[in-house]
Amino acid sequence: MQTNEVKLKLLKEKLVKYEDWLAREMKGYRGVIHESAASEIKHSKVMVLKDMVNSLKLEIDNLQRLTDR
Repeated sequence: MQTNEVKLKLLKEKLVKYEDWLAREMKGYRGVIHESAASEIKHSKVMVLKDMVNSLKLEIDNLQRLTDR
């Protein structure tokens, strides 16, 4: 079983990885261009990565609150 400190460390590492990945995907991203399959796929990928980053941040915040008690 992992301690909260270990979980926090792993989540923070994951967050850095996904933030870097999102930054790379954002290069040249100008939003979705309708009727362009490639653009719509890139848009979907960017939205999923943004959600992953936000979810990881929320999970880190919640875990930090638990460990601060």
